[in-house]
Amino acid sequence: MKTLLYVPIIHTSADLGSLAKAVTKRGIDALGGDVWGQHQATVEKFWDVLSDYFTAIDAAGIKVYQDGMPADGELGAKIVEEGAKSGSRNYELIARLLKRGAVLIKTENFGLVKQERDRLAALTRAKSPLQKLAAYIKYKWVKGRLLTKRDDFIAKKINETLGDGQTGIIFIGAAHNIKKRLPPDIRIIEIKDAGKVKEYQELLPFYHGNKERFAELAQYLAARIKTG
Repeated sequence: MKTLLYVPIIHTSADLGSLAKAVTKRGIDALGGDVWGQHQATVEKFWDVLSDYFTAIDAAGIKVYQDGMPADGELGAKIVEEGAKSGSRNYELIARLLKRGAVLIKTENFGLVKQERDRLAALTRAKSPLQKLAAYIKYKWVKGRLLTKRDDFIAKKINETLGDGQTGIIFIGAAHNIKKRLPPDIRIIEIKDAGKVKEYQELLPFYHGNKERFAELAQYLAARIKTG
C-alpha cells in the first residue's frame, strides 16, 4: 500500500511573484483593508498549523510533490530555496522537509504551468474594462482545460514515482482534483479538508454576504491538526 498525505493549500502573496501586487490591490479594493488583513492573518495561521504538523513527523525518505513544481534534483532544490527566501510559507515548509531527508519530485509539466501563469498575468495587467473582459474570457476559456491536463500529469507522476510501502506529500491548490485520478492502491489522507479549503477561497470575494460561514471556515483553517 502507498500513502499520500494530501495537503490542499492557499497560496500567499510570496507565492504569486510578480502577480502579488496586483492581486493584493484587487483584494483590498474589493473587500477593504480590514477584511483583506483578516484573510492574510488566517492564511498565516493556516500555514502555522501545517508547519507544526509536519515538524512532528519523520520526513526521511518521504516524497514531496508540489503543484507548479516543474523540476527536481538540483534545479528543483534551487527553486525551493529561492521560494523560501522570497517568503513563501509553502516553500519554507518544503525546504525544512528536504533538510530532514525528504525527496523532492518533479510534479508538473512546465509548459502547462507557464500557459496558466501567462493567462493570469494578462488578466492582472489589463487596464481598461474592455481589456479586462477580454483577458477574463480568454482565461476562463483555457482554465478548465489546462487544469484537467495538469491534474492528469500530476496524478500520473505520483503513480509512477510513489512505490509500494512509500509515503508521499502533495501540496496542491484546492481547485485541483487529482484524487479521483489516483489508483486504489494509494491511500489518501487529507491533512485539511479540501472541500472546506476550497469553499473558503470561493467565499472570499463574497465575504460581506457570508460573514458567519466565512468565520467558521477561517476558524477551521487555523485549527490545530491532530496527529496519529
